[in-house]
Amino acid sequence: MTTPSAPSGAGVPSGGPGDPGQVATAGLSLSPFRALRYRPDRVGNLAAVTSPPYDVVDPNRRLDLETADPHNIVRLILPRPEPEDSGDRPDRDTRYRHAARLLAEWQREGVLAPDPEAALYVYEQTAGGILQRGLIGSLAVSGKEAGVVLPHEDVMPRPVADRVGLMRTTKANLEPLLLTYRGNGGAAGVIERTVLREPLLTTTTTDGTHHRLWAVTDPAELADVTRDLATCRALIADGHHRWEMYLRLQREHRHLPRSPWDRGMVLLVDTARYPLRVRAIHRVLYRLPLADALAALGEQWHVKDVPGPLDHALAALGEAKRHGGNAFLLTSGDGAFRLLTDPDPALLEANVRADRPEEWRHLDATVLHSVLLDHTWRVPDGPDDIGYLHAAAAAEREAARTGGTAVLLHPVDESVVRRLAEQGVTMPRKSTSFGPKPATGLVIRSLELG
Repeated sequence: MTTPSAPSGAGVPSGGPGDPGQVATAGLSLSPFRALRYRPDRVGNLAAVTSPPYDVVDPNRRLDLETADPHNIVRLILPRPEPEDSGDRPDRDTRYRHAARLLAEWQREGVLAPDPEAALYVYEQTAGGILQRGLIGSLAVSGKEAGVVLPHEDVMPRPVADRVGLMRTTKANLEPLLLTYRGNGGAAGVIERTVLREPLLTTTTTDGTHHRLWAVTDPAELADVTRDLATCRALIADGHHRWEMYLRLQREHRHLPRSPWDRGMVLLVDTARYPLRVRAIHRVLYRLPLADALAALGEQWHVKDVPGPLDHALAALGEAKRHGGNAFLLTSGDGAFRLLTDPDPALLEANVRADRPEEWRHLDATVLHSVLLDHTWRVPDGPDDIGYLHAAAAAEREAARTGGTAVLLHPVDESVVRRLAEQGVTMPRKSTSFGPKPATGLVIRSLELG
């Protein structure tokens, strides 16, 4: 991927050739940092203190993680209120202060301790025949206008504010964002040499994923990474709300010279070497029964009954997408499915923005939000009305539990995501799920360590 022209105020710190963590360029600038890491002799089982990213942890999974180990990272990324707060709706600040107190307490107890020197971290995940390797480091934060880090989805103010409050209070990057890039071989060479060495840690999480981590501290290897990434820009694969959090906190601290808030922890994966999986994110409309959803469609969609089970119905959805056009699968969770296809072109023309590329105008997520949710069903996009679930089976169960309607989507190709992002066009939020996602809890970046 070619480097964009250097924009004014890109927010990329400058540095000389003797400083491998800094680079004067409009490309990616990834710095080493001293990671806080769990000490195996204090927690026993590293897998028991890790968690998936905060936004894919449902309430049941959260409770399982909390009970797996008293030091599980979920207590920091999804903190409970302070024990003395017994209110039904505790103030968010109380939860954030609890997370900050736990983080400080775990460091005092030696449960978490900083590595002896700053490093970039090679991170490897293997599961089900999938191998993913990338670099965890501290990335220079810049806005969309700089053209260095490209978002592909819109964000909502409420989750951004939540993450801002948590990071502002804990003064830590608790989990790495997942970004993709396409390098020229320098960083990949460092990764491939590093994995031949003894890892810092090895663990297998309950989902069967095998995780390994190495530290890269050699100045020559860090310089190889810097030169390679200086020619690249990145696509945010997972973590749009947390990237917006980085941007907001950077603005808050712009009065500080060389501020640690100018960088944020990320995992960078070269998808030319290690392609990611792209999955759909499904919707559950809590307050819209399926009968009402179908009645509101009128004659403007083709509706076809599809027999279950779920895998069979999803295959029918995939077949419909192969023929082009928009397609959605609806279910109330009773084992029956309806396939929606062939919307009236006049309906799309009247309700989809005309000032966007044609590729964007025909995305399933665009049509779902602009036409079905906003126009036909008039469902507000808020947490009381719409749930976003990464697994189709979970969406099916949630529809059955709530009496609502699950809308199941087919995944979009990564090439489409990248093309739109390079044009500066964002997709509706929660349009894609890239993976595998990094485990949370293997490395933490404390801003107080510099």
